[in-house]
Amino acid sequence: MTTQDNDFSHLDAAGRAAAAVARKPRITVTAVLVLAVLLAWLVLGAMAVRGAEGGLPGAGAPGDFLLRSLPSLPLPDALERFAALCLTPLPVNGSWPAAEAPALVLMWFLMAIAAMLPSAAPMIRTYCEIADTARAKGEPVVHPLVLVGGYLTIWLAASIAFAAVTLVVRYIAPEGRLLDPISGLAGTAALAIAGIYQFSNLKQACLTRCRNPFSTLFARWSDRPARIFRLGLEQGVWCLGCCWALMLVMFAVGVTNIFWMALIGLFALVEKQVEGRWTSRVAGTILLVWAAMLLVVSH
Repeated sequence: MTTQDNDFSHLDAAGRAAAAVARKPRITVTAVLVLAVLLAWLVLGAMAVRGAEGGLPGAGAPGDFLLRSLPSLPLPDALERFAALCLTPLPVNGSWPAAEAPALVLMWFLMAIAAMLPSAAPMIRTYCEIADTARAKGEPVVHPLVLVGGYLTIWLAASIAFAAVTLVVRYIAPEGRLLDPISGLAGTAALAIAGIYQFSNLKQACLTRCRNPFSTLFARWSDRPARIFRLGLEQGVWCLGCCWALMLVMFAVGVTNIFWMALIGLFALVEKQVEGRWTSRVAGTILLVWAAMLLVVSH
């Protein structure tokens, strides 16, 4: 890039500001990701307050008393309808809920953005650092949001699967509310699967990839958007491989329990930063003990 290309003095103030941002995509991607995470937590928090006020889901769930004491945030009509669809019990006759399905997919996707996107920040930052180096050499660079788009596409696919599981569980047991915690054998199974997976070699293989994104991003570097999007898909698969079982815990505590959601998101972030297996093993042990206690209490 020549000196003339860098000269934006002929532009007005707004144009110079836009040009400066365009030259530094890290600013754009950071702003977009922070805004996306904040909005996801805002919507999910508002849903949790409404659920606590109406006894949905899981009356007596941890934090319900605190949530009921919070003011009910006003939401646009579309978001109010979205919250109502997610928090509504299944029909008594057990008919398949066509309207609830897309709402549940969106809810799970918001949960993924809120809880899992922050744990991908080191990977995105690493890409930005490599991109800055390439840009300084005058090489073309694909915007980091393309990588993020690929990453979130995997979590969107996972959200469809989690929403399907939610509907299947509640279709089998229609007397329960749609997002109530599951108990008994179903809750025990969810916790046990999550606990056992923490000790698996597949979990550790995925975790190793998530902890060391530089080698993959550098080796697969490209100036073609399609390849960077595919690279984002790959990073999303590794992240999903790390965290899909932890998301099952939400079924046992209530899918809209934002306190557990925050805890899982925080654990995912810490687990990807701390070397060794001890974090996974501690979490796995806790989940297995919890599953055993739930099984005893349920019988």
